[in-house]
Order: sequence, then structure tokens, then C-alpha cells
Amino acid sequence: MTQQTDTGVHTVTHEVNRLTVAVPAPFREFRERYERAVPPFDAARFERLVEDGAGWDAVLRATAENAPHDFLIYWSFEAMPLMGSAGDRWLCVEYLMGNHTIAQRMFRHDPAVLLYAPLRTAIYEDARGTTRFAVDQPSTRFSSFADPRITEVGLELDRKLAALLEHLDAPVPAELVTHR
Repeated sequence: MTQQTDTGVHTVTHEVNRLTVAVPAPFREFRERYERAVPPFDAARFERLVEDGAGWDAVLRATAENAPHDFLIYWSFEAMPLMGSAGDRWLCVEYLMGNHTIAQRMFRHDPAVLLYAPLRTAIYEDARGTTRFAVDQPSTRFSSFADPRITEVGLELDRKLAALLEHLDAPVPAELVTHR
């Protein structure tokens, strides 16, 4: 549901699928595999490209070299040290994972897509000791913009996320492959 008011406030109500995947690996092992498959964003390299005026084609090439499985880690937060001071003992790491060259294909149509790009992901251990990977399904986030060009990229991100999970030997939620 979309609402526009006389005050210029635009409200969009939308449904999102949160996907939580039980991973058949211990927390630390899965985290290491994930971080190898999704390497950190090389900020210095991309800053040099921008400073040198290298152009978008150079950014595309550098990103492809840096993101072997289409995604990069822009930020991570290991929750335990800080949350542990409150007595919590959960193993949990939160990430911002994405690909700026893919996000740009949506950004050109609506810069507000950066609310959801990069994707927010978490790897954590639940109360039973099961390692889990959690992420909001990209297409359910990006379809809220009601622009078929953005929605199509969201569906592509679903497929790329499915491929990453397959690479990591993790179960792939059916929602990610429905539109393959």
C-alpha cells in the first residue's frame, strides 16, 4: 500500500521475507567460508579509481576481480564482545554484503534503493547450537519501489544469493529460486 499526503510524506507498506537458513556447519567454519567467498570491499582500490577518473568500466572490472561470487562485504560487526557485556552469549556476526555495480543499476532509477543495498546479513548460532544464515529476500525489499527495472534486479539478486548459498553448501530457500 502506498500513501501520499499533502505534506510530501510518502508511505509504502510492504511485506518482506526474512530467510533463515540452518547451516550444516559449525559457526566459525561457516563464517570463515562465507568471508572467503564474500571478500571485503577494497575501499582504497576504488578510491584510487575515482581519484584517477578511471571511469565506470574500470570500476566494473575491478569489482568483478574483487567479488568472485558477486558479493563483497562492506562492513561487519561481531556482536558478542559488546553484547557480552550485558551477559548475552550468542555467537553472531552481522554484515553489509552487496555489490555496488549491481546496486547502481537500481540507484539510477531511485536512489532510495540504498536503504536495502547493500544487503544486511547475519550468521549466528541459535539456542540449540545450530548455525544459521539470515537475510531479507532481496526481491521482496526491492519490489516495494514499484518499478519493474528495480524489481528485476531484486530477482537477479535472489538468484545470486541462491548461487552463493549453493557454493557455501548451505540449503537454498525455495523463494530464491522460484523465478529462475
